[in-house]
Amino acid sequence: MLIDGVPVVTEAFLRTVRLVSTARLRPPVLSRLVEDADDLADLAEIEGATSARLTAQSTGISGLRPNELVYDVPHANFINASFAYAKPREPNRFNGANRGAWYAALEVATCLSEVSFHMTAFLAAAGEFHATVEYAEMFCSAAGDFLDLRQQPAHPCLGADIATAYPLGNTLADRARGNAVNGIVYPSVRHPGGTCVALLRPAAVQSVRQGDVYRLVWDGTPAPTVDGPRKG
Repeated sequence: MLIDGVPVVTEAFLRTVRLVSTARLRPPVLSRLVEDADDLADLAEIEGATSARLTAQSTGISGLRPNELVYDVPHANFINASFAYAKPREPNRFNGANRGAWYAALEVATCLSEVSFHMTAFLAAAGEFHATVEYAEMFCSAAGDFLDLRQQPAHPCLGADIATAYPLGNTLADRARGNAVNGIVYPSVRHPGGTCVALLRPAAVQSVRQGDVYRLVWDGTPAPTVDGPRKG
């Protein structure tokens, strides 16, 4: 089977890795300000009014239905958030303004190159290369049908120019979801020789567990130093 000239393969990945800021894994800051369950419930109600994840889980959001999300599995909220919190002004390679995706890689070195690239671009826009960010490994397994771009490294959606490549990648991802494909396997653009996986459905993200922590430090130059791994 081909989708827009890209083959569909059936494959199982026993362990993929995603790097996320440890700030996203900590308890909410406001929870430290409450003394009892009633106050915490009030805070939860306030969060619910503005949380894209909670809105997606209760009524859905544009591009994401509640029945697509996962419940009663480890890190369900974290999985759902990765699909509910898209960036309208900053689409990614295989997801647009109204729906996120779970991006991972087969090796942590690939993840480090990917997150370093995007954080460096953010700091460049801010005009100052000074930051310290800790990232935690989040492992998951995945299986099923995938679009396989590994044999097409020159595919236009894998170009380094975000303005031209990302819209093509979004179109390809939409076609993949429309054909019940779980994700896209592709060569890393930021880490030569690395392999990335974009999971397009929350249910495709299986057996999530946390791993080690890495600290990336930008100390005045675009290239960060990497400290880790250390236990999370």
